[in-house]
Amino acid sequence: MKVWSDSFADNAAMDAQFAFGKPDAQSHVALSQNKNPHLTWSDVPAGTRSFVVICIDSDVPSQGDDVNKEGREVPADLPRANFYHWVLVDVPASVSEIPAASHSNHVTPRGKFGPDALDGMRHGVNDYTAWFAGDESMKGDYYGYDGPCPPWNDTLLHHYHFTVYALDIARVPLEGRFGGDNVLAAIKPHVLGSGTVTGTYTLNPKVA
Repeated sequence: MKVWSDSFADNAAMDAQFAFGKPDAQSHVALSQNKNPHLTWSDVPAGTRSFVVICIDSDVPSQGDDVNKEGREVPADLPRANFYHWVLVDVPASVSEIPAASHSNHVTPRGKFGPDALDGMRHGVNDYTAWFAGDESMKGDYYGYDGPCPPWNDTLLHHYHFTVYALDIARVPLEGRFGGDNVLAAIKPHVLGSGTVTGTYTLNPKVA
């Protein structure tokens, strides 16, 4: 499968309009437009009955000791972990394109509604759900797309992998609230093919 985006080139920088956070001279970071980027795909395997779209940041610090701390930096050699930014399932086989800003076009404190999404699709929760769990003003279930907001003092450029999976089933066998790990486990026996396009983002002026 081939996956690409009109919103950013593969392995190139994403614009701040597709991010949760943007650089700010006074406070390091401010809320951004949080639009989901455009995605489209081709060369779909025969027998495809639905698609799943997942976005993962593969460069999230595995330890938060230095994250967003004045006078400190997150070292580039710190072990990294995955962070789910978007989990979209039950995309009909007739669909081959997702327009920009169609699933997200602003930051929603406490998270967007879910799991129901456009045209019978469903959203899973992304990892901002856990990130904001201790913040009284922001905690909630973050369904759908919420874009990049890496630590403003991270010395590593973050990579956002948008992967489209073609499945031999019309509906992912999960109900209620689910996350990215749940989806990947559920679809493993049903994947006919996949493709990925990757964008990059940083809030650190030294890295940008």
